[in-house]
Amino acid sequence: MSTRIAPLAILFILTASLTACEKTEQAEKSEHRKISFADDVAPIIQKHCAECHAAGLPGAMATGFVTDTYQSIMNGTLSGQIVNPGSARTSSLYILVSGKDNLAVTMPHGKKPLETGDIEIIRAWIDSGALEN
Repeated sequence: MSTRIAPLAILFILTASLTACEKTEQAEKSEHRKISFADDVAPIIQKHCAECHAAGLPGAMATGFVTDTYQSIMNGTLSGQIVNPGSARTSSLYILVSGKDNLAVTMPHGKKPLETGDIEIIRAWIDSGALEN
């Protein structure tokens, strides 16, 4: 019986190895996908942030953070920069939308949190340099 099991065990190991390699390749492709500000990030910000942070609206007036353009986002708030290109974990924008820290205020304020996929797009964009592309 052990001679019959050996080929099955080898087949199982090969199948598992190939599946693991395929999953790793898929993860690497999605991780290295080029994130576009115009195509990927701006629509998220418009959907979740512009309701309060467009020019003249309460969030923009209170914080100085305006989401109308790439440049206005990069200008940050009255307190300073909120996007640290190359480092999402030190960028206030990512920290606030991801809820990574136990903050009293998270964004969007008083609304449903961003979906994980949207948070990951913002993270990847910032980590890749927060380019205007």
